[in-house]
Amino acid sequence: MPFVRISLRKGKSPDYLMALADNIQRALVETFDVPESDRFQAILQHDENELIFDRSYLAGPRSDDFVYISITIGRPRTGEMKAALYRRLADLLAQSPGLRPEDVMIVISTSTPEDWSFGNGIAQMTDPDWRLRVAGGRQ
Repeated sequence: MPFVRISLRKGKSPDYLMALADNIQRALVETFDVPESDRFQAILQHDENELIFDRSYLAGPRSDDFVYISITIGRPRTGEMKAALYRRLADLLAQSPGLRPEDVMIVISTSTPEDWSFGNGIAQMTDPDWRLRVAGGRQ
């Protein structure tokens, strides 16, 4: 269950934002073994002085279309899966909404089951009673 934060400068259309979010989800489904409906994303739009980035560090040159994608995951993925995600994301985002690969930065962070609560004040992934209810179809 990844949680994705997408940060970019203000000014993009709703269609652009949806293409960005949809293609990030598509890449996660295709490369990271994420169920299609397992989608949690936040799009954060910043004024020019609120998203600061080096235009040439380790890639680039970066433009004002720079997008920072932060993905927090629970279950660790292999290096090969991460590399496949990076490639697929760059390809899909180049197609739609038309982002240059130099403008796509991705950071993956891994967490433990204790780090997640999906509501009700419960760390569902660590609660054996919750897991039984889900497995039994009662939740």
